[in-house]
Amino acid sequence: MISVCAEGLEHRELNEAIRSVGGPCTVEKCRGQRFIAAGMSGVDITVRGVPGNALGAYLNGGTITVLGNAQDAVGDTMNEGAIIVRGSIGDAAGYAMRGGRIYVGGSAGYRAGIHMKAYEDKVPLMIIGGRAGSFLGEYQAGGVIIVLNLAEPGKDCVGMFPCTGMHGGKMFLRSDCAGVAFPEQVTARPASGDDLRELREHIAEYCGIFGLDREEVLSAPFTVVTPDSKNPYRRMYVAN
Repeated sequence: MISVCAEGLEHRELNEAIRSVGGPCTVEKCRGQRFIAAGMSGVDITVRGVPGNALGAYLNGGTITVLGNAQDAVGDTMNEGAIIVRGSIGDAAGYAMRGGRIYVGGSAGYRAGIHMKAYEDKVPLMIIGGRAGSFLGEYQAGGVIIVLNLAEPGKDCVGMFPCTGMHGGKMFLRSDCAGVAFPEQVTARPASGDDLRELREHIAEYCGIFGLDREEVLSAPFTVVTPDSKNPYRRMYVAN
């Protein structure tokens, strides 16, 4: 695989170098360059180092693999393809994501999945192997978010104010969520047999990538969260 050295390059220069390869490449010595592979399609990139904000923004296809951590806004408004982060990610991962898949081996910061949406056959999927920070799925309008909480199962899998303004999509949380305070406009319930069959399909590729036993992952309790109203703000702004 061809290597591209990111040292000393700003993001426009780095993206031009990636395009010039015309095939799979490894980006070496990445030091916070933003917008890597933004708007690209058909890419196959492995990143060594820490990419900056908006990795894979508006991605239209292909695969980006980060061998360590990534900063904020991974997959911002991405359309297709997959972003795999072996480590953890910062805030606002999958902001307005409308297609494709984001797989995170570690944990996520605040506001993962904010404004995630779906359209026709495009159903974005984000799977977080560790925990997620506060405001997970804020204003989620579609797609699927899964938090597996594999590293610290004794702790709550999400931070404060999960699902605030959620009005579409679905969330699977690997926990009974006994200590989690959900807003009134969502329903949080134990996963049913049908839910677990759906979940098994969602996590198949993730478990293969990260070397996990799918049945072992599914052996823990899961909570399923869905919106219970298409107008989640009615009780906040309308007097009855």
